[in-house]
Amino acid sequence: MRDKRKVRVDFRKNREKTTRLGNLARQLGNEAASDNAHDQLAGSERLSGKGRLSRRRTIIASAGDSASGDGPQRDIDVSKCLTGRVLSSAGLTTVVRCADGRRFECTIRKVLRTMSRDERNIVITGDEVLFLPESIDKGVIERVNPRHGVLARGSQNREHILVANIDQVAIVISAVEPALKPHLVDRFLVSAAKGNVGAIICLNKVDLVDPADLQMLCGIYGQIGHEVILLSAERQLGLDRLRALLRNRQTVIAGQSGVGKSSLLNAIQPGLSLRTGEVSDWTKKGKHTTRNAELYELEFGGWVVDTPGIRQMELWDVLPAEIEGYFVEFRPFVRFCKFPNCRHLHESGCGVRSAAARGLISTMRFQSYCKLVLGDGD
Repeated sequence: MRDKRKVRVDFRKNREKTTRLGNLARQLGNEAASDNAHDQLAGSERLSGKGRLSRRRTIIASAGDSASGDGPQRDIDVSKCLTGRVLSSAGLTTVVRCADGRRFECTIRKVLRTMSRDERNIVITGDEVLFLPESIDKGVIERVNPRHGVLARGSQNREHILVANIDQVAIVISAVEPALKPHLVDRFLVSAAKGNVGAIICLNKVDLVDPADLQMLCGIYGQIGHEVILLSAERQLGLDRLRALLRNRQTVIAGQSGVGKSSLLNAIQPGLSLRTGEVSDWTKKGKHTTRNAELYELEFGGWVVDTPGIRQMELWDVLPAEIEGYFVEFRPFVRFCKFPNCRHLHESGCGVRSAAARGLISTMRFQSYCKLVLGDGD
C-alpha cells in the first residue's frame, strides 16, 4: 500500500477584493461642506478590512505523486478508475477515449477544478487521465497524469497549454493569404523547444506562388535543422512526405487561422471531414472554423491534434536572457562577444551582431530575436 500523507494546498479564491469607487473625498467636497454631508453619500460602497481571501485546504495525497511536477495530487482509489486520453475539452465537457476504443463524456471533479494552478485549464487535449465511470458513456475525471511534450503560450499572465503529450508540432504557414509571418514561426519554434517537442514547418498553398520565391525561407530554416515541406492541399502536393512525418507520431497541427490546417488533415485522411473556412476578403486573415483542440487517430498510424488558429504566440516562462539559447545559429558566434552578458542588441564588440552584418546569420532570424528580447508583438 502506498504511503499517504496530509498536505495543505492552495485553492482558487472564491471571493475578490471589494471594488472601491475611489471618489469618497470628491463626494464630500471641500472644507466648506456641511457636517452632515457624509450622510448623503451613496450607500453602494462598503468598506471592509477583509482583502482577497486565501483558501487552503487539507487533502490526502499519495507520496511522490505530482501533477506536471507542480505539487501533490489528491489520493484516489485507482482500482475503481479507468485510464483514458482526452480527445477534446470544452467548457465543462471532456471527451475521453480508453485504450479499447470506448468513449466517455466526462466532467471534472470539483476539488480538482478548484485547486490553485498556473495553467489556464486543468484538463488539456492530449492529457492522460484517470476517471471514474458512472454509466456506459459518462464519467468523472479524478486525476491528470504527469505530462510530457507540451506546446504552451502565455495568456493573460497565465500559462495556456494548447496540447499535451506530443512528440512534435507541425507549424503550418501559407505562402499567401494570410500573409506569411516568419516571426510567428520563430515564436512557435521557441515554444516547441521549451516544451521538449520537435518541429517541422509546413508551407501550404505553394501552388499560388512561384516556388523559387520560397527557396530562401526554406534554406534559412533548413540550415538550423528544421524540415520544411512544400504543400498544397488543393493540388495534393507534398502529402506523401507529410504522411511519412506524421506516421506513428503524436503531432499537433498549429498555425494562424486560414493557413489550411484542417484542409491538410482532410487531404491526408479524407474521412476526418473537418470543417474548413475561407480567408476574409476584408482583413486578409483567416476566419476561425476550428473552435477547440481535438485529437484524431490516423489510419496509417499516429495521432494528430487540430487546433484553433493562433494569431499571437506569447512566450511563457522564457526569460529574455534565455532566448539566445533557442537560436541555435547564434552559438558559434557568442564566444566572440566582448561582454559575457551581451544581449546582442546594441552592445559594442558583439560577435552575433557582427555575424548578422556579414550574412552569416539570417537577417530575418536576427530581427525576430531582437523582437522577442524587446517584447515586441507579432
